[in-house]
Amino acid sequence: MDSWREEPHLNAPTDVEVRPAHADDLSFIFHANREMARETEEKELDPTTLQNGVAAVLADDSLGFYLIAEFEGEPAGSLMVTQEWSDWRNGMFWWIQSVYVLPKFRGRRVYSALHHAVCDRARDAGGVCGVRLYVDRENEHARNVYKKMGMDVSNYDLMEIELT
Repeated sequence: MDSWREEPHLNAPTDVEVRPAHADDLSFIFHANREMARETEEKELDPTTLQNGVAAVLADDSLGFYLIAEFEGEPAGSLMVTQEWSDWRNGMFWWIQSVYVLPKFRGRRVYSALHHAVCDRARDAGGVCGVRLYVDRENEHARNVYKKMGMDVSNYDLMEIELT
């Protein structure tokens, strides 16, 4: 059995609600993505490009979708899910991207709730063969959180070429 299909190591928190994002969440997601780039890569994203990119996903679900975690009714974190077809497995991989939890909500299992929501939606969708994400090799905290969620390091390294 695939490890992502097994019962998670931690139960989903009950004080965090996860919902699909909608157009009214653009400002929060923009802020979360901007802060995530600053914290993880010390990178300043172009505001217009970022806003247009977030708006594109919110307007076109073929590009992916965002989930928003709320703690006591306040947005606490978000992530984006995109899809990649695997001909080897005749199914879709869901990629978790743009993960961000506001600092004041860290340690309250906000990411755990988001992670469980992604896996539950993937199971319900059918045809999803796995859930993946990439994480900076030096981000030990994030790596440990993902391992607690039942994720393992794959035998692939990510390679890229930036075209813009």
